[in-house]
Amino acid sequence: MRFNWLSEYLAEIRSNIDSSINHESSPWRQLQLQQLTPQAIYCRIKSTSAEALEHIVIACVVYLLVCLGLYKLTFWLSTPATTTNNNRPGAGGHGANREREREAGSLKQMLQSGLRLRSVHMPKSAQMDRVLLVTAHPDDECMFFGPLIYSLTQRDNCQVYILCLSNGNHEQQAKLRRQELWRACIKLGIPESNIVLMNATNLPDDPNVEWRPDAVASLILHTVESLDIQAIFTFDRDGVSSHPNHCAVYYAAASLCLANLLPKDCKFYTLDSINLVRKYLSIFDLLCTCFMSTHWCILSWKEAAVVRSAMLEHHSQMKWFRWLYIYTSRYMFINSLRQINLSDVELEMQIHDN
Repeated sequence: MRFNWLSEYLAEIRSNIDSSINHESSPWRQLQLQQLTPQAIYCRIKSTSAEALEHIVIACVVYLLVCLGLYKLTFWLSTPATTTNNNRPGAGGHGANREREREAGSLKQMLQSGLRLRSVHMPKSAQMDRVLLVTAHPDDECMFFGPLIYSLTQRDNCQVYILCLSNGNHEQQAKLRRQELWRACIKLGIPESNIVLMNATNLPDDPNVEWRPDAVASLILHTVESLDIQAIFTFDRDGVSSHPNHCAVYYAAASLCLANLLPKDCKFYTLDSINLVRKYLSIFDLLCTCFMSTHWCILSWKEAAVVRSAMLEHHSQMKWFRWLYIYTSRYMFINSLRQINLSDVELEMQIHDN
């Protein structure tokens, strides 16, 4: 069997390529006319790289400006819109100013109803009058959960409890770190009576010691039941910094959810772990957070100063890199959270087993 049609088709393609190469304005012809010396190749690569770098710089500048604008807009929309009564006595001389204020208030109300940009975006249906934050070490509450704690303590009738599962005795400074934890929590708005610090020998502050999930789970369950907790907040399975103690806390809490031991009205939330680039973007991670997260807490620079001052109470932990962390880390300004249900736990347990 002869494939005359195939040979004719290939001959047509070859003729088209030859005609395009012979055309003087074609890039193939221009490349053929150029002298392909190493210097010419270097100049071509240099010009192409400079153009690509310019585009990258422009994209980064635009991204930073958008994040700054979004950050400003978020807190502008978070403040309640006010309207002015022009009929009160003495209001005639300032009618134009009040009219502009009223228009600005109506614009803010319209944006508030149309956009979901809020400094605190948490589920409204969940009862959060009594919440429990489960951490592994003293200073975790400031380093990772500061925006969440600040946002919760600003709510009316919201009691925030801290369960710290180790006393921070990694460098034989348990007594000092206990005092630092108490001072930091008071600055964050948590009273001393709401702090539970464990001193269990099977839960040392040591990344080389594996915490048993059943031991951690029993402590969490006892605290939840005794304090009538309505929501639990802790690390996710990556533990933010991949610390084994952080990850153990998640798997202990997840095992309670998997075994259906938590009270029915108790919700389970985890703090999102993010990659290293986003972790040190500070407020410039806002755009990614709004598009990729369901729940979040965002602090202004003034509000984040409260979290920084609480972190400074942990004097024993303030190494040089911690100073860099408190001013560049996204966790000092933004917390994004995810509600965990039974199907999520089953999937992540399968991943962990594999």
